[in-house]
Amino acid sequence: TALFTERFFFFCTMEKEFSSTVKIRFADCDPIGHLNNVKYLEYMLNAREDHVEQNYGFTYEQYTRETGCTWVTIQNEIAYLKEVRYNSTVNITSKTIMVDDITAVVELLMKDENGKVNAVFWLTVIYFNMKTRRAEKMPDETLEKFEHFLVEIDHKTFKERVTFFRNQNRAK
Repeated sequence: TALFTERFFFFCTMEKEFSSTVKIRFADCDPIGHLNNVKYLEYMLNAREDHVEQNYGFTYEQYTRETGCTWVTIQNEIAYLKEVRYNSTVNITSKTIMVDDITAVVELLMKDENGKVNAVFWLTVIYFNMKTRRAEKMPDETLEKFEHFLVEIDHKTFKERVTFFRNQNRAK
């Protein structure tokens, strides 16, 4: 669509890794003040949704309404590297680290105020047609947009990436 293409060209000059800061809430923590494991996912997924809207120029709801397609999660990989405590402030980043005509992988990091990684999360999604209820190839303009925001990383497996961040945290 013309609107989608316009937005794409506007966002071509933008960053490829997006960031937001969040305060950890009491209700999301266990009795000893640690963030519950499932809440890491919620904070990170909420941040990614905001990052897409702010930087890709659409909401998932809007995209689905306009195209009849969406992205469906087929795999989550998360490693908890450092505890997150109640009332702390964390920075959540997200970036696309792999994309092909059907699949994409997004990396989300939750970091403390000193830059240590609390958690690393790889989210794998497929492009999914809501009407046919099947995966399908992304339209060229959507694929080009995601390829534009692609960030190359040195680590090809989740395990390698986790090891890298564990070592990085020890060095800080």
